[in-house]
Amino acid sequence: MGPPAWTVNTCAMGHCLITLYEATGEEKYWDIVMSKIDYLKNHALRFGDRVLQHTVSVKNDFPEQAWADTLFMAAFFMLRVGIKLEDEELINDALNQYNWHIRYLQDPKNSLWFHGYNNITKDHMSGFYWGRANGWAAYTMSQVKRRLPEAYLYPQFMNIDSSLRDHLSALKYLQTEDGLWRTLLDDPESYEEISASCAIAAAMVENQNPLHTKYIQKAITGILKNITEDGRVLSVSGGTAVMKDREGYRNITKDWIQGWGQGMALAFLTSVVKSGKG
Repeated sequence: MGPPAWTVNTCAMGHCLITLYEATGEEKYWDIVMSKIDYLKNHALRFGDRVLQHTVSVKNDFPEQAWADTLFMAAFFMLRVGIKLEDEELINDALNQYNWHIRYLQDPKNSLWFHGYNNITKDHMSGFYWGRANGWAAYTMSQVKRRLPEAYLYPQFMNIDSSLRDHLSALKYLQTEDGLWRTLLDDPESYEEISASCAIAAAMVENQNPLHTKYIQKAITGILKNITEDGRVLSVSGGTAVMKDREGYRNITKDWIQGWGQGMALAFLTSVVKSGKG
């Protein structure tokens, strides 16, 4: 069938392709990676100071909207490729995406992240702290220091590092008794959601703050209870736009297996094994 049309969302699979190329050396994987990078650099919709607009189709579905999802699907992907190629222009483009998304989406009052920002109306639309958005943000920020050589020499990194510090400090207080985080972080009536929980807990592992050890241990127990013997990750919410109201988020189904749930569970468990915290 061939690859799909490139959007911000369809660039997410580039992470797998980088790893496949590194494991096999087969150029066909790297060719697709570079096709995605060409799209992001030269064709993807941007606004303001070249901020990537989040796209899920070839239509202009969400004009001048920044979503936290873009950090994983595009910015982190660009950073990985930039580091591999030693391409300073691409690295700086990626780091600037982090910086602008921090500015647009992180609430200075409590350090949590809104799901989206509308540059046309200059607001956060419905204005909820969606769990997986906070997971995307925390996990991708935790990867910068771990992957970028001499990260401290990049001015943007200081902003990213401080943002992550305050973000994780806020998130630890919202962990449930079961060691998880909710689909609306500050709504005690919304359900516990595993992809968000895996991403947030993985960020804590990767950030290596010893003060977060007890929260990580609690998360391990809660997350493992939601993985079946045959490896299915349960209680993962379906695809979620910036919903109009609280009920919109709370009523997203969590009855089906989702790729982002399987992927973030693998990312979390791998980080635990590598860190020796399991």
